[in-house]
Amino acid sequence: MNNHELTKQAEINRKRLLEIVYSAKAGHIGGDLSCLNMLTALYFDILNVDPANSEDPDRDRFILSKGHCVEALYVTLEAKGYYGRELTDTLGKFGSILSGHPTIEVPGIEVSSGALGHGLSIGVGMAIAAKKDGKSYKTYVLMGDGEQGEGSIYEAAMAGNQYKLDNLVAIIDRNHLQISGNTEDVMALEDITARWSAFGWDVKTVNGDDICAIVETLKGIDFNNGKPHLIISETTKGKGVSFMENVAKWHHGVPNEEQYATAINEIECRINEL
Repeated sequence: MNNHELTKQAEINRKRLLEIVYSAKAGHIGGDLSCLNMLTALYFDILNVDPANSEDPDRDRFILSKGHCVEALYVTLEAKGYYGRELTDTLGKFGSILSGHPTIEVPGIEVSSGALGHGLSIGVGMAIAAKKDGKSYKTYVLMGDGEQGEGSIYEAAMAGNQYKLDNLVAIIDRNHLQISGNTEDVMALEDITARWSAFGWDVKTVNGDDICAIVETLKGIDFNNGKPHLIISETTKGKGVSFMENVAKWHHGVPNEEQYATAINEIECRINEL
């Protein structure tokens, strides 16, 4: 896809996200919306994955470490063709394989995740395995910024540097809000760039609300520099729904009927303009 097509696909995915969260009456919609552009760029332009050959040993690996934002991953996998709308529509229904965190029962999901702080450690293991097996696949791990308070992340960060895992890409969805409020009030993270650089990582910052910037940054990664890679994706919590943007209470929340109609209308207007 070109950047215009990716931008439109992200809006289509955004509308679908609103639909399933509203129907399920549950979801971490604020963080879903902030990472949706990144997921769209990854699955539709960057990752070497194929729904028709989902067990390909040479496929790229993706781990959603901030697993509570699984709804964004569900709609992305649906749009990519891993399964149909009939499965996604079961979210929140009795007996559905779709739960509030990623599980390996769902096509396209590599690992059961969501216990915050674990995703990067798993990604390090996958990246080491690729090196030992002489495989060229890359491993991508998407973390939350509130998740950065977990100590296991920094153990994984040290290991990534120790083993020179230049086939590993960690991404922080830096929307500045977690369930308790602003990250800098709850557990200050800055200076993220200096911290991860000190761990020996190749660090880049990108406007995560801009598909073009995301693609350019991801395609600019040097996978032969002997360093693991960190992308700080500066995003807006609740991106794309005006009354949700930068509002902490939408970390987890379901719009009422009027709010849902307003959100869908906003997104449809942008889709039509594209």
